[in-house]
Amino acid sequence: MRSSLRQLLRRPAPPAEYCATFVVMSAVTKLDALAIVALAVDRPVERQRTMRPFVVIDGDGYQSGAWVEIEIPKFGEPPPLAIDVYSSISDDHARLQALTLMARLEQYTGWGIRPDFAV
Repeated sequence: MRSSLRQLLRRPAPPAEYCATFVVMSAVTKLDALAIVALAVDRPVERQRTMRPFVVIDGDGYQSGAWVEIEIPKFGEPPPLAIDVYSSISDDHARLQALTLMARLEQYTGWGIRPDFAV
């Protein structure tokens, strides 16, 4: 019993995830949106063909940085498309990375974008 308790206490805690979401008011698929984000930040789409593909946008992602995941509308609903920017560092870091990505995407696409968080 004590041995298993010691092992539990030694395990590192999973990294915290802070999230800042922005909304794209254009009709675009999840795959297309991921490809566009990947091109905008010049990084590959990680974990392709899984339930949670993502694009690292700062640092190395899960361990120390920021990454993007995209939620698709359910059951064929029309836009908006929610783009979630996660950070393992802080809420402010997630928001800063989201605003930076929003500016980049607005520059290169015709998307109407708005933050879903206080600026």
